[in-house]
Amino acid sequence: MVIDKVKSYFGMRKISTRRDDQGVVRLQLNNKDYFQFGPLDQGWWPDGLYTAPTDEALLFDIKKTKDFGFNKIRKHVKVEPARWYYHADKEGILVWQDMPSGDRSPQWQTRNYFNGLELHRSARSEENFRREWKAIMDLTYSNPSVVVWVPFNEAWGQFKTEEIVEWTKNYDPSRLVNPASGGNHYDTGDMIDMHNYPEPVMGLYDSKRSCVLGEYGGLGLVVEGHLWEKNRNWGYVQYKNSEETTNAYVELAEKLKKLIPMGYSAAVYTQTTDVEIEVNGLITYDRKVIKLDENRIRKVNQEVIRAL
Repeated sequence: MVIDKVKSYFGMRKISTRRDDQGVVRLQLNNKDYFQFGPLDQGWWPDGLYTAPTDEALLFDIKKTKDFGFNKIRKHVKVEPARWYYHADKEGILVWQDMPSGDRSPQWQTRNYFNGLELHRSARSEENFRREWKAIMDLTYSNPSVVVWVPFNEAWGQFKTEEIVEWTKNYDPSRLVNPASGGNHYDTGDMIDMHNYPEPVMGLYDSKRSCVLGEYGGLGLVVEGHLWEKNRNWGYVQYKNSEETTNAYVELAEKLKKLIPMGYSAAVYTQTTDVEIEVNGLITYDRKVIKLDENRIRKVNQEVIRAL
């Protein structure tokens, strides 16, 4: 008689960087250059906000991300329940995990190495950051889908950058560290991460680390009957219909492809779904409407990934 039965799984993968024949530092998966491309995923829901209605709903977003031809998700300033990371593991998609932002921001410098004064957090704020960041890393340490740690985003709460990055690298040397996505840049970590809306641009090139485009796009499309607020919605650029928005997406992807030989090794498109008044998702907030032409998006996304 079987009284108890336990099932588990494991995954094997290596995430690293290597300088290619042109001298560009590339992200690698299992010792092969691999362009990592995926959406900014905030994981918001109209009924539960940070809480998905069902386990199937968690899986839906991941599956649709793959349907769009992406190979990565940037989990943006949110930590999901363990089931989400389980689904990411089983679906075989890479994850960049952000630390949720908090506290104040120092001066934000986006196109140069930071030369200002870093934020000074209170002892309580710093202790809270360190404790929660470690807890996030501990939570997802055994999930092979998680390949990059992102402690800061756009300078929000960014402090002691080099110290935090060094601690993160030492605590988990099996993964890469993106010091500050679109944030204040320091000569530390495994990559330099630029943000630019709506078009992808190179921004600041770093010859010693991988260069990534941490956010771009944000193409807005209102879908009547699927809005959080009918008369208040926003996107970096607004379009009138699905075809027009899809054309704009493809145009940006073609521009992104041209930047890959110049040095980009990863990119993040904003975003998976609409979020409240943000209407720049590929899917509506209620997950009922795929806003762009899925086949065309998948085709060009795969072309972007194969460009490296």
